[in-house]
This record gives sequence, structure tokens and C-alpha cells, in this order.
Amino acid sequence: MNAILQCLCSVPPFVEYFLSGKYKAALHKENGEAAAAFGCLISDMWLGELDCVSPEGFHSALGKQYPTFSKRTQQDAQEFLMCVLNELHEALKTSKKRRRSVTDARASRGSVSEASIITQLFEGQLSYDITCLECKTTTNRPESFTVLSLPIPSKSACSLQDCLKCFFQQDTLTWNNQIHCSWCGTKQDAAVKGTITKAPQIIIFHLKRFEWQGKHNRKLSTDICYPLSNLDLSPYSSPLTCGDAEYSLCAVVNHSGSLDDGHYTAFCKHSITNNWYRCDDAQITNIPNSSVQTDTAYLLFYTCKAFSAPIKNLLALENKQ
Repeated sequence: MNAILQCLCSVPPFVEYFLSGKYKAALHKENGEAAAAFGCLISDMWLGELDCVSPEGFHSALGKQYPTFSKRTQQDAQEFLMCVLNELHEALKTSKKRRRSVTDARASRGSVSEASIITQLFEGQLSYDITCLECKTTTNRPESFTVLSLPIPSKSACSLQDCLKCFFQQDTLTWNNQIHCSWCGTKQDAAVKGTITKAPQIIIFHLKRFEWQGKHNRKLSTDICYPLSNLDLSPYSSPLTCGDAEYSLCAVVNHSGSLDDGHYTAFCKHSITNNWYRCDDAQITNIPNSSVQTDTAYLLFYTCKAFSAPIKNLLALENKQ
């Protein structure tokens, strides 16, 4: 919980929204307890007077909606992140003609329409071209995403670009995964190729370090090289999307230990000073840029928008630093 909250509280445009107080006008009273507690937590972390801030209020409110996380047992950080984003989306959403649900890249979409600060900042769009290998007819299937879960193609070392290439490479659907081709009128093998058609302002990558093969499971300790700035998404984007936007790393969730037992920490970049810090619960230490690259990275947060909070907030932040 601490690692995820520390990362979310280090994402510039997201922090700016809550510090401005705009969330209060959008808040739904009937299910806004967790979102209100989250807003107070961000304010206390950035503008408060205490050296340490307890997230107990937010933990208690979130636990009412997600009982799994109310227990003091080990849980997955990526699953907790998705629950937090879903809860904030539900509390701050406004109705529109079409529904956009906060989902993982490979999950199915809903059928009704809503938008929130979560969809505005974190939601991107994928487009899958599905080609029947019998008649060569191509259909298009759009999907929204807030987190991209990337496979790790190597057991020893690889780059984030290698993981992206693996995710976006053409795949073949056969056997039980065949599609029903409307042109052929039967199930057929198909080729599938994904493309980013809308790049989000904040893109989160989930590195799939945990593998399950039948009854056996393991954790991949592959050393993945990821850039601190100038992340290029253009090779995986359509020509009409902003694939040439410059993405910079702003936070990392690390997992040390085994699949069933371990510890989460976070690396967070200060939005004003640009210094990196290692957050281990209440222990915060300054680290050099060279230490941000580790083989324990599990979640990567990239943003293409800089901090632009009101000047009074900037002065307060600089005074705290």
C-alpha cells in the first residue's frame, strides 16, 4: 500500500488535480469516502507540517469497498493499484454517452459511458487488427487500458523496449483461441496485431515477473533496462496518435523477495527538485539517478506532462524541501 501511494503521490498532473481541490466538486457523496481520504493524504504529504503521514484513514475507507485489502496480509501491488484507480474513478466520474471502464489492457470493456480524472490522465486506447487467415478479412477491435502488463522475453537481461516489442508483436490465434469469422461463417485461425491509438498522459507498465505453469510458480528476476527519460512509444503507435510525446519516468515500485513472500519499496522523483528518493515505508533516502535502475522493478510510472501547480503550492513545496 505504501509503495503504491508514494508513487501516485509523485505523479505531477495527478497530484496537481488533488492539490487544487478540484476533486471536491466532482466527488460523489454516496461513495466518496476513500477519494476524500486520498485527497487529504496528498495534501498532508505535499503541504503538511509532519515528517511522516499515516495512510490509515485511506486504508480504512478503501478496505470497506475491498475487504481483501483490509487484512494485514501480503497482497499484489498491481492489484492494489487497480483497485485504487477504480475506486477513485467511481467516486469522481461524470456520465457520458458511452462507458469507459478502468481495465487492464487485455480485459473486456463495459457497455455504458463515464469519464473521470482517472480516464483523463491514465486511460489509453489500443486497437487490435484481427485478420482471418482463411479469407484475409480484417476487423478492428478497440480496447481501453490504464495499465499495460508486459511479458518479459528474456530470463537474464532485456530492455523495456524488448518487453514492448513482445507485447505488440503479431500473434496467431489457433485451436481454442480461434475467432468466428463473419465472412467465412465458421471459426478460423487469425492473426492479431495491437497498436496504441491514444497514448495516455500517464502510462503505467506492469512487468510480469510472476509466472504460473500448472501447479508451479516462480518469480522472474530478469534485469530490465528502462529509460529515465525520452521513452519512445512511436514504434507501437498509430500515425495519428501522439506517439512522439516525450515520456519521463517519475516513479517505480520494486518487489524484493520470492513470489509468496517479499517486500515492496518505491523510487519516487520529486516533481520540483527532480531528485530521486527511495521510499521504504517511513524511511526516505535520497538516491542518485544511477540507483533507479534495479532488477527488482515491478511497476513503472511514466508521464509526459510536467508539474504546473499554482505558485503558492510551489513555494510551499520548495520550503519543505
